Amino acid sequence: MQNGNTTYLDTNNSGDFTSSSNGTVDDEFGTKYIRSDRRDSDEKSRVNTFGNTSSINQENINIYRYKFTQEFMNEIYQFAKIHQYDERKHFKEAWEIWMESQSELINSEVNRLTALNYQGDIIDKMFKSARYYFRKKGTVKKEPTQRSNYVAVNKELLDAMDQHIVSNITKKEYKPSEGFVDFCDTNIELLKEEVARLFEEEGLQKDAKTVEKKMKKTYKNRYFIIVSNSTTKVDVI
Repeated sequence: MQNGNTTYLDTNNSGDFTSSSNGTVDDEFGTKYIRSDRRDSDEKSRVNTFGNTSSINQENINIYRYKFTQEFMNEIYQFAKIHQYDERKHFKEAWEIWMESQSELINSEVNRLTALNYQGDIIDKMFKSARYYFRKKGTVKKEPTQRSNYVAVNKELLDAMDQHIVSNITKKEYKPSEGFVDFCDTNIELLKEEVARLFEEEGLQKDAKTVEKKMKKTYKNRYFIIVSNSTTKVDVI
């Protein structure tokens, strides 16, 4: 059920859902809510299980984060580190020289992002990335943190998410966050069963925020997988 920008999914101790429009706390686990406000690395590698996404019209897919290609990022990172301690004036002068020497690569990147319907100033995006991001980006790798135990989601739920995404992704107003809210509204029974299973079989923590985070993250992962599988030269995170 949707209340404003919030969908409420209430569960009792067994993981069963009941609809709630006021968000009241019914039991020790409280209200399981999923607001309409990107993914487990293991889920990223999953193959889309619903149909053939190559038939999706690329031009109608909304992309919410535009990244440079790895080749371009390698070059701009090298430039940024060389001029890491330059004052802004000298940095800008070096930037102009670098742009001339890398004109072919820059033009290719501009054309690619333009084709993906990026609306901003691409050259300005490049400069700001070099000046404010890559210049300050460290070179020392962080020690890997210990991963928490991975909790697998049932294939039936993944298929339902894929079907919902493929059915709505080309709509102009579609966004993953809002799509997730609609998915929850239209798949209450399936979510009931899956949450109960996750509690019992996978040992998922019986906590409102844990359930919310898991389901939202899974839906958005499926969205990005489908976008990646249905487009070329698109790097979306």
